[in-house]
Amino acid sequence: MTSDRSPVTDTVTPRPILITGGAGFIGINLANRLIERGHHVTILDNLSRRGTDKNVAWLESIHGDDFDLIIGDVRDAQMCNLSIRDAEVIYHLAGQTAVTTSVTDPRSDFEINALGTFNMLEAARNAGQKPIVLFSSTNKVYGGMEDLGVRETETGYVFEDFPAGVDESRPLDFHSPYGCSKGAADQYVRDYARIYDMPTIAFRQSCIYGPRQMGVEDQGWLAWFIIAIVTGKPITIYGNGKQVRDLLYVDDLVDAFELAVEHIDSTAGQVYNIGGGAERAISVWQEFKPLVEEALGRKIPEPSYGEIRPGDQPIFVADTRKAERDFGWTPKVSPREGIRLLVDWVEANRSLFATFAQV
Repeated sequence: MTSDRSPVTDTVTPRPILITGGAGFIGINLANRLIERGHHVTILDNLSRRGTDKNVAWLESIHGDDFDLIIGDVRDAQMCNLSIRDAEVIYHLAGQTAVTTSVTDPRSDFEINALGTFNMLEAARNAGQKPIVLFSSTNKVYGGMEDLGVRETETGYVFEDFPAGVDESRPLDFHSPYGCSKGAADQYVRDYARIYDMPTIAFRQSCIYGPRQMGVEDQGWLAWFIIAIVTGKPITIYGNGKQVRDLLYVDDLVDAFELAVEHIDSTAGQVYNIGGGAERAISVWQEFKPLVEEALGRKIPEPSYGEIRPGDQPIFVADTRKAERDFGWTPKVSPREGIRLLVDWVEANRSLFATFAQV
């Protein structure tokens, strides 16, 4: 289930598009939108992440063979060269996404996020047609932001001096191997625009959620909580549950992807903080719990609590005003609506999660 949204524009010129990591949560939603709008989509994915095979099967059930799937890895430079073909737009979403995994296996994290992005940039640079490259970066490039004043309230944390959130002028401060690998990739994407005059864009994304997200405990917290609640699995909150995140429903992110590409004359070489902003910021338990109870129509059990994890920000809220200025994007889906949509999807797909063990 998705929200009832109209396309970004009424008409589009069909383009050949490559989505790396296109079988993942964000990639499969993006692929579905782009195929619906008449683009020729190629997905490059190694299908190693849980649920990616189910996502591909879902896309095939809707669109048949109206897209290409290349089973391959961005760590393979030759594979990146072959996958680009005649692509005019590359959405580079492939990545290792969990801070905890990066701590236990920093080499793989580096090779996937930093080297994989370098491989895609080089493939794009040598392709001849100068494709647009939009990179899915992260707010973790800003580190813990310990110097910012934060005030604790009854239900969460708030910035003392940044009511609209953190903007793109915030100094970079890579914290954790994941922050380093994504941060290095982020800066390569930005610099290829400066040095090679390539039309690249980096989205420093906040908490993205929505249907087809196979959340696990160390990544995709909101989806994981809902999956666990619906399927009767235990939840552990690391910290006091007052950590605040700005929620961005996946349809709104896909809108941003499309609009940034449509306005490439303004967006080339730029970085953008992309999240729900201050209006869609909630704490991960105290404010999340009543919304999920409302969507379910019942009370939910209390979680267990553990020590806060290294590098976990007490609050992150993206100031998205630059994106609004440059390409006219603002999020539309409220946390209440988005959580309801995700709950409905998880409840309708219980059998899908019965095949997964807790990770």
